[in-house]
Amino acid sequence: MNNLDAVFVDVDDFCQTFLPAWEKHLISSDIKQRNKPSRLFVSEMMTIVITFHQSGYRDFKTYYIHFVCR
Repeated sequence: MNNLDAVFVDVDDFCQTFLPAWEKHLISSDIKQRNKPSRLFVSEMMTIVITFHQSGYRDFKTYYIHFVCR
């Protein structure tokens, strides 16, 4: 398993444990909040951000174009 797979597995395990507990503790309010579904799972987005910080790229746009989009 390469580094990207290992990071994703760890992040996904964390998200499966943390997100349900976090949603239980959110404060509900009368203000309507958008809950637009995303095309990516939270664990996928977090993996992209974590690997960006490990990558050595100086800006996210260049990283996203040259690494994520491939």
